Amino acid sequence: MTPDEIEAHFTRTDGSYLCARWGRPIAPVVFGVDDATLSVVKGAIEAVAQLAGHAVVETDPELGANMMVFFFRDWSELLELPDLGRMIPDLEPLVGRLVAADANQYRIFRFEPDGAIKAAFVFLRMDAHLSDVPAETLALSQAVQTILLWSDAAFQDRSPLALIPGKDVAVLRPEIGQLIRAAYDPILPRAAQDAAHALRLSARLTARES
Repeated sequence: MTPDEIEAHFTRTDGSYLCARWGRPIAPVVFGVDDATLSVVKGAIEAVAQLAGHAVVETDPELGANMMVFFFRDWSELLELPDLGRMIPDLEPLVGRLVAADANQYRIFRFEPDGAIKAAFVFLRMDAHLSDVPAETLALSQAVQTILLWSDAAFQDRSPLALIPGKDVAVLRPEIGQLIRAAYDPILPRAAQDAAHALRLSARLTARES
């Protein structure tokens, strides 16, 4: 990736640059799936976290769970979940906007004082499109899109995953994996709002290639 390509992955549609990684171990919990799919989702989260060199734990001492993944059929189901409205302010108008947009996925992040990711909520409405996606592919895609705070347009034109030629198996694109590893370099800040951060990421990618 060129520095400009890296910068584009963290430049939001309003023109601002923001890259943030998790500041604490990830403690995931998954709702609305059977045990087999639960294992797939947690396995994907653990695999991507391992790629980043980041820990996955059973519980967060402050929050209990800090990554919540919800699978459901209709956005209105979120309004029926106890206590979700207390964790996500203005949940009802948010659901209204998602229904109006016919959205099938949405992610919300919470942040530490230094800007690092503190918690994430992942919502997946299993419409006809998502229901056709293999569980392994869907889980890996969401894990990748939650391990960092990417631009809201980062993967609109191209998925972070790629299909293995001749096989119906999706894998993480190598350049995206390299970018995740670079963003978790301990020398770099856990959150950055200066686009010069993309140059520091690029330098780490170049160092790994040489």
